Amino acid sequence: MQLIDGKATAAAIKAEIAEEVKKIVAEGGKQPHLAAVLVGHDGGSETYVKNKVLACEACGFKSTLIRYEDDVTEEELLSCVSRLNRDDDVDGFIVQLPLPKHINEQKIIEAIDYHKDVDGFHPINVGRMAIGLPCFISATPLGIVTLLKRYGIETSGKKCVVLGRSNIVGKPMAQLMMQKQYGDATVTVCHSHSKTLKEECRQADIIIAAIGSPEFVTADMVKDGAVLVDVGTTRVPDSTRKSGFRLCGDVKFDEVAPKCSFITPVPGGVGPMTICSLMLNTLAAGKKEYYK
Repeated sequence: MQLIDGKATAAAIKAEIAEEVKKIVAEGGKQPHLAAVLVGHDGGSETYVKNKVLACEACGFKSTLIRYEDDVTEEELLSCVSRLNRDDDVDGFIVQLPLPKHINEQKIIEAIDYHKDVDGFHPINVGRMAIGLPCFISATPLGIVTLLKRYGIETSGKKCVVLGRSNIVGKPMAQLMMQKQYGDATVTVCHSHSKTLKEECRQADIIIAAIGSPEFVTADMVKDGAVLVDVGTTRVPDSTRKSGFRLCGDVKFDEVAPKCSFITPVPGGVGPMTICSLMLNTLAAGKKEYYK
């Protein structure tokens, strides 16, 4: 069993990005600029945005954080999005999800200029990804594909099961694993209502678990030699930790790991790659790689 180290891989990629940015700036080019909009004080979102700011520093990007309280109106948020769309210095920006209940998330996503949608959530980027056109790809699926490539894991012709069908991970992940230029695999998507979920998993060469249920994938669901990618990050109460919780993945790691050829840990697997992919998307936005 080999552990897929997302932390080390992300650090290596960020160093590569920093070198490229140094070169761009030295040649008189513009320093890439990422802005993040954070609403409220959700613990997970706070941590994630803090890590994004640190990643920007490591990559040599300019970064801006715009904060609002929970009671911000939809109108205020839309006008912030509009300002960022028009700001020529901002290459890409994200509005951190989830948003408070009184705000229509989809409305905010669709208001973002798709040229600056480095989260890859805008319907135009989602549609372009689905048919294999150049675009910003949702950060977590892009991070997973990058990890598989960096570890030389064979995906072409393999049976891949994606657990979960969210718009942020499950659906785009299945699309990417299906496409010739990425996974070129035979893909099955399972979810909480799938009757044959366990049987599908037992036949899979690659399982990507993004179902949001702690320790959902157990040893009896995994065949020997399978590749396991664990996207789950549920906060589970843990009185032995200073924070009072620990992060738990969707895979029962201790019993599943011995059966695998490769497996990602939680934390330190997919998480760091998500932020790293956002940096790759921001670099592409700064270079006008996909859209002029």
